Amino acid sequence: MRLRFTKMHGLGNDFIVIDAISQRPNLSPETIRSLSDRRFGIGCDQVLVVDYPTNPEVDFRYRIFNADGSEVENCGNGARCFAKFVRERKLTGKSSISVETSTGIMVLKVNDSGEIRVDMGEPEFTPANIPFIADATASSYAIEVDNQCYNIGAASMGNPHAVLVVEDVETAPVLTLGPKIENHPAFPNRVNVGFMSVVSRTEVNLRVFERGVGETLACGTGACAAVACGIQQGILDSTVTVHLPGGDLTIHWEGPNHALFMTGPATSVFHGQVRI
Repeated sequence: MRLRFTKMHGLGNDFIVIDAISQRPNLSPETIRSLSDRRFGIGCDQVLVVDYPTNPEVDFRYRIFNADGSEVENCGNGARCFAKFVRERKLTGKSSISVETSTGIMVLKVNDSGEIRVDMGEPEFTPANIPFIADATASSYAIEVDNQCYNIGAASMGNPHAVLVVEDVETAPVLTLGPKIENHPAFPNRVNVGFMSVVSRTEVNLRVFERGVGETLACGTGACAAVACGIQQGILDSTVTVHLPGGDLTIHWEGPNHALFMTGPATSVFHGQVRI
């Protein structure tokens, strides 16, 4: 069959977005890997699927597949692209769009400026719910990698994150330490790994090694988790600008019992068709 798709990105974190409402593709893990391949396919960090919701009270179902073919729980940059896509493709005319993910409901708000504000829900710090193996909930944890101890924050934004505070993200061992923490036995479902340097209480730099993908130019849930951990540790204020290699996001969180909000851009690159 011929599959219609749109190539999009959120701050350089790039996606193939597929409308599974007007077409019904069979997206096997092998097909996902083929589409995601940057040399022999279209190329992307993740494949996003717009589908019918199982919950009749929401607008769409939002599914996310990593380039390795695995389905994951959430993607913040993808959520912004999702909102732009369904409006551009005239699947909805709403400016406030509710979507169903595997871990809950997200609300996507398209601002007058064109930026998209995503209600990411409340960060989850309980280790069993991340999931993360630890004796009790804490603002930071010590884990051992190659006989060296590292302090991390751990949180879930619908998907698991480990956050390390570093002196300088440019010299941080993202490509060597990132995959080792991703596959650390303390994280049963593997983990996304953020390397954050604090510029001020309202500004950080961040690089993220994403589970099943590698380092990306931006990670929305990674930015949310990094700020949430920083606020929990008392080193950041409630509104923070996050500088990622691909651009900036604004994260706002008032603390426990409040939802966290992420605001940033989404860009359409081109529409196309591919035979699968």
